[in-house]
Amino acid sequence: MRAALIGYSGHSFVIIDTLLSLSYNIEGYCEQQEKENNPFGIRYLGSEQDARTLEQLKNIDVFLGLGDNKLRSKIYLHLIENGINCPSIKHIKAIVSPTVSIGKATVIMPGAIINAMAKIGQAVICNTSSVIEHECVIGNYTHIAPGAVLAGNVKVGDGSFIGANAVIKQGVTIGSNVTIGAGAVVIKDIEDGLTFFGNPAKKG
Repeated sequence: MRAALIGYSGHSFVIIDTLLSLSYNIEGYCEQQEKENNPFGIRYLGSEQDARTLEQLKNIDVFLGLGDNKLRSKIYLHLIENGINCPSIKHIKAIVSPTVSIGKATVIMPGAIINAMAKIGQAVICNTSSVIEHECVIGNYTHIAPGAVLAGNVKVGDGSFIGANAVIKQGVTIGSNVTIGAGAVVIKDIEDGLTFFGNPAKKG
């Protein structure tokens, strides 16, 4: 299988490990400029904004190595509009129920657990050792950070960020473009666009 990356820094390095675990051949990466630091020895393909580079990406599985939710959503839509295939991917050491629905361009990192009937949107990051319990609904372009735990029936809107080791109580609804701080414990619903942190979580 052939793969290419958009973005080549911290977050993408974990995606590379996931791709290698699945025996992908990584043919190159896209950035605005070639990176001086190239720890995996991957070929620079150019910018994904360039028509010639987009042509190279056709017939290759393309993965978004971008941690920033807004940038990831923008580039994902650009790629889809240009006919580029952006499949979802899960590490061989992730545990995902066969009843889970997963959108395109979503990445599920090692140790992540996603349980029965959960629905994961497109271009979502389910990061290392995160837990998404039964019947959770995760919106598009959201990032569930390492070690975060979402109990059953939690809903998270588009573009939100759930910080490392945060805990979301069962049945809670978190709006779109919300930021939950690392280690926060969320016990009540949160409206769109807000930042919460602490235990119990309070508005920032």
